[in-house]
Amino acid sequence: MVANVAVLLVMVAISSSLFISKAVAVEATPTVIIVGAGMSGISAAKRLSDAGIKDILILEATDRIGGRIHKTNFAGLSVEMGANWVEGVNGKEVNPIWTMVNKLKLKTYYSDYENLTANTYKQAVPSTPIEMSIDYYKYDYEFAEPPRVTSLLNTEPLPTFSNFGEDLYFVADPRGYESVVHLVAQEFLQVDKSGVITDPRLKLNKAVIEIRHSRSGVIVKTEDGSVYRAGYVMVSASVGVLQTNLINFEPDLPTWKIMAIYQFDMGIYTKIFLKFPYKFWPSGNGTEFFLYAHEKRGYYTIWQQLEREYPGANALLVTVTDDESRRIEQQPDFETKAEVMQVLRDMFGKNIPEVTDILVPKWWSNRFYKGTFSNWPIGVTRYEIYFTGEHTSEHYNGYVHGAYLAGIDSADMLIKCVKGRMCKYDVMPKGT
Repeated sequence: MVANVAVLLVMVAISSSLFISKAVAVEATPTVIIVGAGMSGISAAKRLSDAGIKDILILEATDRIGGRIHKTNFAGLSVEMGANWVEGVNGKEVNPIWTMVNKLKLKTYYSDYENLTANTYKQAVPSTPIEMSIDYYKYDYEFAEPPRVTSLLNTEPLPTFSNFGEDLYFVADPRGYESVVHLVAQEFLQVDKSGVITDPRLKLNKAVIEIRHSRSGVIVKTEDGSVYRAGYVMVSASVGVLQTNLINFEPDLPTWKIMAIYQFDMGIYTKIFLKFPYKFWPSGNGTEFFLYAHEKRGYYTIWQQLEREYPGANALLVTVTDDESRRIEQQPDFETKAEVMQVLRDMFGKNIPEVTDILVPKWWSNRFYKGTFSNWPIGVTRYEIYFTGEHTSEHYNGYVHGAYLAGIDSADMLIKCVKGRMCKYDVMPKGT
């Protein structure tokens, strides 16, 4: 069934939410303000620029572009705090992100999960935790939330793998996975000889706190007191952010749009990096990933040794999600370190060395993200607002390629609205 939505003065989308307010008989400079410079915001801005709408202004809350694609230095290594894999490779269609990664010649490594069941360690408890750890690997590890809250519309089948291929490649390059966002940005923004963006249409450290929309245009206010006016505004913020009061909309969004925002889940996926003085875990073919079976679901379950990605670094990666991510973000890192060491001693014996360095990303605590990626929840069967951003992608929510493609789709809607005054759309249910 098609949901027919007439757009009169306002169209709103979430997570890189598309919020379009039509200006009537007013000279607006710029034409479009884009709030957020993550993959969706940058992708949408490029699409607008390619269509001739170059009078844009991008307001980014942080001091960088890339959003939830972000590298950092950890004990001398360049690691990814957020998105880390190109998921969906070697299939019948080519993942656009894989094309960019290859163009940049980023260092990537095939992730081999084939021998995972042989690499399972457990507590001295009944076999039930083993079954739970495998279930956790199959569902929570991919969607950041357990099966009980994840819609089958998001899992059966998973279009990312059925369309783009079953293979996953881990990005471990000093330039960072965020290089793909810079690649898109550099195709329409001015850069200097070193590749640094110098275009005045991109403004960093501009946290938007209010958007006013009316028949005379839109007004965007930022935390530092700046005020910007435009004909249209496209908001690029995560579902988690839109569920907070960071951005105030005046007048309030319609009730049905607010309800749609709160129906979505914002997952939390935490990759904890650990460095040791020497390795004590198995290495070589068939040993990259291993499971820890604990009586508590998701308790330091999924492990990855990073010998291929970072030779000689003696580094491990353990992934936690959902409630465990929230719990760990709220405790000091030294407590997390102690928990991790106890788990490793359960697996490899009491004489292993102490961890020397630990990195615990805290996406949920960050007010500009409030999580890592969306999970399509049970009970939501169709688009209820106009979207842009990874979670709004009909087929690829939760993925980098979903963010990129959703940005293009949202820009196309805005282009039709700006150029052709075609501001009414048929929104299809998910899965049709």
